[in-house]
Amino acid sequence: MNIKNVFMSLQTIQWGSAESLWLVGLLSVIGIILLAYRLVRVKRTVSVLASTRLARTMLHNFSWRRVYVRLFLVSGALFFLVLSLLRPQLTMRDEIVKQQGRDLLIALDISRSMLAQDVAPSRLVAAKQKIEQLVRSLSCERVGLILFSGSAIVQCPLTADHDAFFMFLHDVDVESIASGTTAMDQALLRALEVYESTPDRKHKMLMLFTDGEDFSSSLARIRDRAKQVGLTIFTVGVGTTEGAPIPLFNDHGKRNGFIKNARGSVVVSRRDDGILYALAHEAGGVYIPMTADENDIEVLVAQVTLREKELFGEKIITHAYELYPYGCLISFVLLLFEWII
Repeated sequence: MNIKNVFMSLQTIQWGSAESLWLVGLLSVIGIILLAYRLVRVKRTVSVLASTRLARTMLHNFSWRRVYVRLFLVSGALFFLVLSLLRPQLTMRDEIVKQQGRDLLIALDISRSMLAQDVAPSRLVAAKQKIEQLVRSLSCERVGLILFSGSAIVQCPLTADHDAFFMFLHDVDVESIASGTTAMDQALLRALEVYESTPDRKHKMLMLFTDGEDFSSSLARIRDRAKQVGLTIFTVGVGTTEGAPIPLFNDHGKRNGFIKNARGSVVVSRRDDGILYALAHEAGGVYIPMTADENDIEVLVAQVTLREKELFGEKIITHAYELYPYGCLISFVLLLFEWII
């Protein structure tokens, strides 16, 4: 590398900890004070010894040149050590990285029946926990979140930022959509609308977390449309086949009874395996009843990873070469020389 290239490289130096500049200034001031104090003490000691009868003997090997050289070495070591605190970085090159993965939409049922407590602490909370486990088990995937009951909304668009996805997921409650019934056709319809913006995708996946109670008016028609566009549907059954009553809560979040039908009987909500199995089977997916262990998550992850990864786009990553280790090394060498002489 010639001098011109070296100079051009120095112009690209960046500082990784520029916010620590105040600390660097403070340490520099303290260092200067300590060095000045050391020099003053040496001068005082020499002046005292020079006034004694043993001055010639005691100052036989004393040299002001050595004192100044040692102060210079300590000053240099302090300078490079303080400089290292700012983490100087040399920008090397930009690298284009291809982003690959799979698209997965997750639809979560937030109807009133998801408040049933046949799985602890409730179907809705248990389903949210499973969804978080699932997403954490996936790598390099874009995930999106759809909430549905009587209608459906896209709560989180497809994103590779899983932290953002979790933020939307944690905010979900049964009040996100007003209707208390379940219409799975609305979730499918919303998923189809999302995938219409990426028609070139080979694999389109939708995963439904629901207890299977459905009041759809056009589920069969929309399911056939999903099959035509290649939408693979996985269903995850939440709850138990024995079922549980649906609790009612007051404004303070305390339970004050259960939902009753027109005859005054308590309504028991049960997981409907039949409709969930049929929906998944006819759409090229699988149906998995939610389990207390991680077997359901393992099966779902395996199903997703069977699909081929696709190119999302390209991302430019700038590589920076850290220079602070060299500053620390120079500081150590200077202190070593100061100790030797």
